[in-house]
Amino acid sequence: MNKSLKQVLLVCVFLFALTGQAIADSLSEAKIAYDMGDYEKAAILFRPLAEQGNASAQLQLGFMYDSGLGVHQDYKEAVKWYRLAAEQGNAVAQSFLGDAYNYGNGVPQNYAEALKWYQLAAEQGNASAQTILGFMYISGQGVPQDYKEAVKWYRLAAEQGVADAQARLGSMYLLGLGVPQDYVLSHMWLNIATAHADSEEQKKIIKLSDLMAKKMTAQQIAKAQELARKCTANKFKGC
Repeated sequence: MNKSLKQVLLVCVFLFALTGQAIADSLSEAKIAYDMGDYEKAAILFRPLAEQGNASAQLQLGFMYDSGLGVHQDYKEAVKWYRLAAEQGNAVAQSFLGDAYNYGNGVPQNYAEALKWYQLAAEQGNASAQTILGFMYISGQGVPQDYKEAVKWYRLAAEQGVADAQARLGSMYLLGLGVPQDYVLSHMWLNIATAHADSEEQKKIIKLSDLMAKKMTAQQIAKAQELARKCTANKFKGC
């Protein structure tokens, strides 16, 4: 390689680095505006980055159209930006696009299409998509009903600390759906979920847990509580 060609390549690399830094700086500026509640400014700053193909900016702009933050609420426009980011492999955008198809916001409701995007997000470890995917397998929305598959996805989300998934997994053990019926494991997951759920969900989970406790022995309840402590200490893995 001759000297002049090396110089050209070095200039290209330098310009690429500057471009990358410029994008990072612009994203940072847009995020600061968003965090400060200046949504109109944030939308203006995110838009050129999104148009240049930046997935993070596309996701954020999509969310702003979805929520009507700094722009007029427009579900179709939200879907447009979610799709662009989702097609680049952005798991959050994939999950949000799944929501759009699931609820029919900006696109015709299509459970099979929703399942496709949720699946892609869930396989990347997106806990929200994993939880919704579990529900879809239980209800048979866009996919044949499959309790074992539902348990699989609930467990993956539960291991990430999602209270809703933990409670739903507890319910699966309670009813014996996709897993052998087991009051101890059910009580364990419900106990864990109670510690992470919001106040309204806590009330529901506690009520269910109390009803189940009436069918359990004192030894079983004590075992479930001990398992809950161990599971929490192990960050919900191997429970």
